[in-house]
Amino acid sequence: MKLHLLDRSSLNDCSFTTKINHYPHFLKVWHFHPELELVYIKKSRGTRFIGDSIEKFEKGEIVLIGENLPHMWLNDDEYFKKSSKLVAEAVGIHFEKEFLGREFFKIPEMNHISKLIIRAKVGIKFTNVSEDIIHKFNHIVDLNGFEKTMELINLLNYLANHKYYTLLSSSGYMDSFTYINNENMIKTYEYVYNNFTDVIYLKDVADVINMNPASFSRFFKRVNRKPFSRFLNDVRIGYACKLMIESKRDITSICFESGFNNISNFNRQFKKIKGMSPSKYIKLHDIKE
Repeated sequence: MKLHLLDRSSLNDCSFTTKINHYPHFLKVWHFHPELELVYIKKSRGTRFIGDSIEKFEKGEIVLIGENLPHMWLNDDEYFKKSSKLVAEAVGIHFEKEFLGREFFKIPEMNHISKLIIRAKVGIKFTNVSEDIIHKFNHIVDLNGFEKTMELINLLNYLANHKYYTLLSSSGYMDSFTYINNENMIKTYEYVYNNFTDVIYLKDVADVINMNPASFSRFFKRVNRKPFSRFLNDVRIGYACKLMIESKRDITSICFESGFNNISNFNRQFKKIKGMSPSKYIKLHDIKE
């Protein structure tokens, strides 16, 4: 997946934007932007990519994405069929972390929202959200000026105090995007995402950025706080979970399709990363092999 920067700097007549996106399917673009993005999925299902997190998504999902965090919502295959009558609909709110001024969220009364913005650097998925908040998402696009601004603050206030949430991407992944604006690490991620289902040797990745394997290994671990082998296994297991949730393959097929070359190593890595066996993961998600 090629990573794209989306430029919204031309939207300088307002401090933040709200929009209802209504398409046959969401745009298939792996992208990032300097604004935070708050999304409520009204209608749609598929696979959500946020940083190094790969998970299924469906309607009702609320996600807050931090600045410059790469992401993409990829609809299921049936959305792309010519005969499809399915729609992908979401409320999207884009705002800079200092959209109310550099000092606004630093005052004591806004400290909880400031912490929310920090947590959003790795992406946050919220669950068990009240109907009142859903109503606010549905109607914020109809408001203007002061009322719209206050409604966004109300939403952020609620989410900052909400206890039911999951952090999505790993902190090491995002550190690489803020670490000296490293072009080499971006190239590394692109190579892994394009080739993780095949055999990848350390030398292959090191060659992409013209480093020797030993130097690349030290560099990657310093930036990501984990060895390259663990990062590669994280991506592969995330993809395996996607296939399990879609219920398109049995466990053995998923093992090889995810880039592993034997079932015992797949089971071992899956349990290490997810804390359970593949079969238990499937049962928890009520999915038949």
